[in-house]
Amino acid sequence: MKAKARITSILKTNSLDFSVTGLETFDLSELNLKADLEFQLPTNIRLGHLVEKVVSELIKASTNYNVQYENIQVIEDKKTIGEIDFIIENEKTKQLIHIELAYKFYLFDPNISPEPLNNWIGPNRNDSLKEKLEKLKTKQFPLLYHDCAKSIFNAIEINEVSQALCLLVSLFIPYEYKASFSPIYEKAIKGYYINLETFIDHDNPEKTYFIPSKKEWGMDSFENEIWSDFKGVEKQINISIKEKQALLCWQKYKESYITFFIVWW
Repeated sequence: MKAKARITSILKTNSLDFSVTGLETFDLSELNLKADLEFQLPTNIRLGHLVEKVVSELIKASTNYNVQYENIQVIEDKKTIGEIDFIIENEKTKQLIHIELAYKFYLFDPNISPEPLNNWIGPNRNDSLKEKLEKLKTKQFPLLYHDCAKSIFNAIEINEVSQALCLLVSLFIPYEYKASFSPIYEKAIKGYYINLETFIDHDNPEKTYFIPSKKEWGMDSFENEIWSDFKGVEKQINISIKEKQALLCWQKYKESYITFFIVWW
């Protein structure tokens, strides 16, 4: 995995704003960064922690914000009840901001509800955008005001800390789905999703594929240099579908690159 491409992909990922989340937004575009920023990435951590590490380094590398606290576990009676992602400081105003960060992939299932917000679900249908927002509002942001957190942050005035969400999302819609979306969703749509049967039906000898690892999800497919025909990915796809694990696929066809999910449901 190329560090520079991974960092760039995170910076380019769209964030959902207040109109969708109902929460104040911190967008990574607010960071004043030098061009061609690059730093070492850890290799032995999961995607979510990798993104946290990248965002931490980006904030530290910026000229307008600094990190005061990060990944602070809040413990009550020897049990971890939650974690606060970041408290950062605006260098100019000295305003402290509690930021919760999430890097998510959601697929749109139009059959769930007439309300679009309810229809964005995880690739394996075991989480959703609505549930994530509810957890943020009822658990993660209130954690700052928990008595156990106050003892950790006794060097700052908790009531003067603002709060904001950095929710980075890549959205996928059903194959050949024609309905329109509001602009905030539209700009975050990265591709489509299909089932295995449809994928096989649309294969042809000119198409080549690559199955990125989870830590490569969200990266630009045109950066990839290794491609194979359907036979080269068939076994991996069949195993994932049998185990009810949706997988991301990159496709190169002539001079075009497409990203899509193959789902088991």
